[in-house]
Amino acid sequence: MALPQRLRSFIGTILIIVLVIVYAILAVTVASALLAQSAAWVHLLYFLFTGILWVLPAMLIIKWMAGPKPGR
Repeated sequence: MALPQRLRSFIGTILIIVLVIVYAILAVTVASALLAQSAAWVHLLYFLFTGILWVLPAMLIIKWMAGPKPGR
């Protein structure tokens, strides 16, 4: 059963919002627990990496939101 495009977009939007909130809380919690005594450059590298990493699951959600390609 294929979901209507509007419903797919709504569900995907909610999933992305939840992903960003949970990911941000998790990233800050890990940073607080493991990097408390680290140098500033370690914090910078960590937050650069984790700031980009959330895009991968978001891309999968967006791809799902777009639906199947025409002709399939």
